[in-house]
Amino acid sequence: QVQLVESGGGLVQSGGSLRLSCVASGVIFRVNVLGWYRQAPGKQRELVATITSSARTNYADSVKGRFTISRDNAKNTVYLQMNSLKPEDTAVYYCNADGSALFNSGRRDFVSWGQGTQVTVSS
Repeated sequence: QVQLVESGGGLVQSGGSLRLSCVASGVIFRVNVLGWYRQAPGKQRELVATITSSARTNYADSVKGRFTISRDNAKNTVYLQMNSLKPEDTAVYYCNADGSALFNSGRRDFVSWGQGTQVTVSS
C-alpha cells in the first residue's frame, strides 16, 4: 500500500508564500512522476505542476514564475514552493504520484493521491 500525506497548507495574505510537502510511504521501488493538483470550490481539479524522475518540470500557465516544484528522491518527497500568492490560488491542493511498489499481491505499478491540504489566500 502506498500513502501520500500532504502538509504545509494554511491561510496567507495575497502576495505571501507557502511551501507544501508531500511524503510517499510504503515499500516503494520507484516513483516516476510526482505532481500537484488543485481544486477550487465548484471547479474541476486542475494540474498545477509535475516533476519527472529526471527532474523535468511542467507548470500550469497560471503559476509559471510563481510556483516551483522540486523532489527529494531519497525521501520520496515532493515540494511546492508557492510565492506571490493570489486569491485565485485558493483551493485544496492534492499530491499525486505514480510508480512501482510492493503490495500484498506482489510488486505492481500504482497511482496514488493524497488527502489534500487547504490553501487559502486572502485579499
